[in-house]
Amino acid sequence: MSESNYEVYAIKYAEHPRSASENFIDGDPHDNSPMPLDYYVWAIVGGGRTIIVDTGFGAEAAARRGRTITHPVAEGLAAAGIRQQDVRDVIITHMHYDHAGNGELFENARYHLQDDEMQYASGRCMCHPEINKAFDADDVARMVHRVFAGRVQFHDGSDEIAPGVTVHRIGGHTKGMQVVRVGTARGWVVLASDASHLYAHMEQGRAFPVLYNLAELLDGYATLRKLASSPDHIVPGHDPLVAERYPAASDATGGWILRLDAAPAS
Repeated sequence: MSESNYEVYAIKYAEHPRSASENFIDGDPHDNSPMPLDYYVWAIVGGGRTIIVDTGFGAEAAARRGRTITHPVAEGLAAAGIRQQDVRDVIITHMHYDHAGNGELFENARYHLQDDEMQYASGRCMCHPEINKAFDADDVARMVHRVFAGRVQFHDGSDEIAPGVTVHRIGGHTKGMQVVRVGTARGWVVLASDASHLYAHMEQGRAFPVLYNLAELLDGYATLRKLASSPDHIVPGHDPLVAERYPAASDATGGWILRLDAAPAS
């Protein structure tokens, strides 16, 4: 049994059309079937606290990278009844632009990050354009400023953020990629973020093309299964199927704010 029964929300804020061949490191270049990506931030609510997982990106980054914002993150938070100024803890699963932007949203929060991720995002690996193109230098610099302001708590492996909420370093996609395990009424839900972009990645043992260490990424799928109460308790980071499988938070938010503490449709 989980220690705390949190509500968990997935808030979709953007989307991007892609073909299936682009989503797998071994993708068939002739497979042009559509396989789009959705972009989410997540909110964990309960026990008198709200914990945000990742912060998404804003209009400028969307225009620069050819992504479409469907609902700005701030709008999604408001629709879920979350006041930005009340958020005290933000977990950053990794520092890619689509998970660490919108730096102005949570001015009162402490940020949780793996040691390895900060070293990766600010060290020698960023000398390579093929690696650093998935990061935004302004997001990294903003995190450095938070470090100096005493607003970053670093983690090395697995750690507890609050009763029933833990982080676990997976690596693979980035050096310090971490996932979040949350206690809910239906058991342990694991927010995989980009440890598995799509259901197909972990179900088929395949990899998204952007990565730091392929072996770590593939080994991470077994870790996700160990952490979760069942495979149905693992939520991938970018799969449009999440919006199809999980119920809406309200009648007005169908398809873009989902309740992950509720059982998914089979």
